[in-house]
Amino acid sequence: MVAPLSTWPWENLGNFKYLLYGPLVAQVIYSRMHEDAPKMEWCLHILAICALRLYIYLLWCIYGRMYFFTKRRLIDGKTVDFKQIDSEWNWENFIILHGLVASVACYSLSYINLPLWNLKGIVCALIFHVGVSEPLYYFIHKKLHSNQYLFTHYHSLHHSSPVQECLTAGHATPLEHLILGVVMGIPMLATCLIGLGSLGMIYGYVFIFDCLRVVGLSKSELVPCKIFEILPFLRYVIYTTSYHNLHRKEMNTNFCLFMPIFDALGNTLNPKSWEFHKKICSGLNDNKVPDFVFLCHCVDLTSSLHSPFFIRTFVSLPFKARWFLLPYFPTAFVVLVSLWIKSRPFIVTGYTLRNRLHQSWCVPRYGFQYFLPFAKDGINSQIEDGILEADKSGVKVISLAALNKNEALNGGGTLFVNKHPDLRVRVVHGNTLTAAVILNEIPKDVQEVFLSGATSKLGRAIALYLCRKKVRVMMLTQSKDRFKTIQMEAPDEYQSYLIQVTKYQAGQNCKTWIAGKWLTPRQQGWAPAGTHFHQFVVPMIMSFRRDCTYGKLAAMKLPEDVEGLGTCEYTMPRGVVHACHAGGVVHFLEGYKHHEVGTIDVDKIDVVWEAALKHGLRPV
Repeated sequence: MVAPLSTWPWENLGNFKYLLYGPLVAQVIYSRMHEDAPKMEWCLHILAICALRLYIYLLWCIYGRMYFFTKRRLIDGKTVDFKQIDSEWNWENFIILHGLVASVACYSLSYINLPLWNLKGIVCALIFHVGVSEPLYYFIHKKLHSNQYLFTHYHSLHHSSPVQECLTAGHATPLEHLILGVVMGIPMLATCLIGLGSLGMIYGYVFIFDCLRVVGLSKSELVPCKIFEILPFLRYVIYTTSYHNLHRKEMNTNFCLFMPIFDALGNTLNPKSWEFHKKICSGLNDNKVPDFVFLCHCVDLTSSLHSPFFIRTFVSLPFKARWFLLPYFPTAFVVLVSLWIKSRPFIVTGYTLRNRLHQSWCVPRYGFQYFLPFAKDGINSQIEDGILEADKSGVKVISLAALNKNEALNGGGTLFVNKHPDLRVRVVHGNTLTAAVILNEIPKDVQEVFLSGATSKLGRAIALYLCRKKVRVMMLTQSKDRFKTIQMEAPDEYQSYLIQVTKYQAGQNCKTWIAGKWLTPRQQGWAPAGTHFHQFVVPMIMSFRRDCTYGKLAAMKLPEDVEGLGTCEYTMPRGVVHACHAGGVVHFLEGYKHHEVGTIDVDKIDVVWEAALKHGLRPV
């Protein structure tokens, strides 16, 4: 039997748990409709405070995941993985609990009308916090650690999260949050009862309280050490992120709520606290340089909200347009415009594979911008900045995402390799593995395929590979010269298997279509019923035919020993990445010393495929 108050009573309700706010909403509506002078404004304020608290934690979490801002002061380079995200999925339960408790407390005080502001009340709340809340929390927190029963059943859950992040603050048992609610409520309630309360005091206290909790559970240090050098006594007045991090590592020290002076008085102050804080602030705790970087880009305005630093529960699932994204569209548009004016590649996420750090950097450009002629130089300049920064940092391999290696843009990365012949970082387009994934999806007994985008890098490689397997390839292209050039690359005995076609009607009897060019509904209509559309086109073709099946973009599942992966790559399932990303991973794991740019070496397709399987990558 589980211990009382160790599990949430509404944990099986899913999103229906938000109906617990129903009575508060109903009271607000009723008072507005049927009372001349509404008495229960408390309900409205409780709802507003709950919403405020939710956004405090979410916004701080978003900031904490912006590695391009926080990388210099990261306390721990580890990233939150899917397992931790799932375990902390209902982190906001404590806000619901505190809202319900507050509604009960305020019901008995509904006769009190608070002014908007009262300076004496703010000073009084501060006194109650320092004199009552801080020592009370210190005593209870220390007891939760010293008593084995209490720690096992009530406090170990909070310490079970391997990586601290803002939302970890909510990952605790109901008893802990009831205690926290009491500690938090004492200054506000006491101040109101002695007649000095105000709405400003309540909102301000809640806001500051939650912001200070966020400071302790952030991934990077937020308090500069200069403050403590100028005013040393502040070390005992306000705690820091590194201070709380030491508590998570050495749990018999640093028990305070926000003020280390109580740890000093209780002889539980970790002696390494100030030195560790200074070390973090000085940048001496810098995380190691990544060995591999995947240089990605945004697809469109909607999917840009799936960036790894956005709402972590949303980005831990494959991208799908959802209704709650609508309020964020104006902000996303402003960011789009600002990034268009001036920006450079930045770190968005990372994971560890074979004890080596792999990161994703993002070129702040959207899909449509890659097709604007006047944007070409600017985009290439940003990609070049990313490659040069990776080279300077000591990165070994950098892989280019779909549009970053566009043939018309930079010749599949050839532009950068030719311009900088002394690059130490290996530039990889990953198309060799992409071709391998597509080719290994095609059934072995297929005798004929219809190929659009046939003269592209991937189309050429697929056609040349299949003709060697004696598969008849209908290559859709209007250019006879480009077709002849590719056909002449095939061995003499296999050239007859490559056939130029100029109309989609040519594929009306072929049930294996490989789309390297976007297909309209009319063009798809020429395929016979039962056709399967393989594809390597960005954006993906839409599924217009119900009597046909559609493949996804080429992708591979990362090895099982990957650590710290907590975001999905666009529409890919968890742990799955685009084949060009996986191609860069294989390039690094194999230790290849060559650049993989320009045309695809058909002889390397099987070699790279076998290498991927050897290292634990698996087809989807």
